Amino acid sequence: MEAKRYELSDGQWDRIASLLAGKAGDPGRTGADSRIFINGCLWVLRSGTHWRDLPDRYGKWTTVHKRFSRWRHAGIREQVFKTLTADRDNQ
Repeated sequence: MEAKRYELSDGQWDRIASLLAGKAGDPGRTGADSRIFINGCLWVLRSGTHWRDLPDRYGKWTTVHKRFSRWRHAGIREQVFKTLTADRDNQ
């Protein structure tokens, strides 16, 4: 799959998929497609727009923002950042 602007490449996704909460086997609910969620967060953060302007293809902006906040408090966002920035050639 070719990554669109602001979205994760397959290689980036492969490096972080196991770090994400909400996958089968984790306690609690299994999250909706985490890659779509991550790409939605990246779209907001990289474009500099408001959460309310998140394109529909990423889901409801309120749901994406709540999940983003939960992951921030759980430290998941920091783990993902460290993993992706460990590769100096990461785009």
